[in-house]
Amino acid sequence: MRKILIAVALAALGTGVVAASDETAVLAVLHQFEVGFNMGGDMKDAMATCADETSIIDSFPPHEWHGAGACSKWLSDWNAFSKANGITDAVGTIGKPRHIEITADHAYVVGPSIFAYKVNGKPVIERGSTFTVAMQKGPSGWRITGWSYGEGRQTAAKTDSSK
Repeated sequence: MRKILIAVALAALGTGVVAASDETAVLAVLHQFEVGFNMGGDMKDAMATCADETSIIDSFPPHEWHGAGACSKWLSDWNAFSKANGITDAVGTIGKPRHIEITADHAYVVGPSIFAYKVNGKPVIERGSTFTVAMQKGPSGWRITGWSYGEGRQTAAKTDSSK
């Protein structure tokens, strides 16, 4: 009986290590997406976090993308929407997740986000936004299989008038 208890305890400890390692890897993918998006340009690093087939729901038209190449289609539509609406200098920040669920090779993460940008040169900030992500672990590591962006309240960003 004692050997069984020791084996169960060791298995539980081992599971905790794997879970912590997976959580770190999942958060690293989100960080890579965030940094890649914030660098602008071709956003190659952000797009590399996407699985071959992805589902996306976002606050700009057409609001939904899915299937093969969905991330690239989303990016193309984001760039067109931004240009048409005078949006520049977009920066998204993903906060500390409120919830992380990892089950085998699937992960689900919900966290706050702040999205700041300029519209025709005037700063805007969206607070209270939510970024929800689903991921799957495959041969090349964790990849985003779906995400949803829930837009927060938009306000004019305060600027330092002494500059």
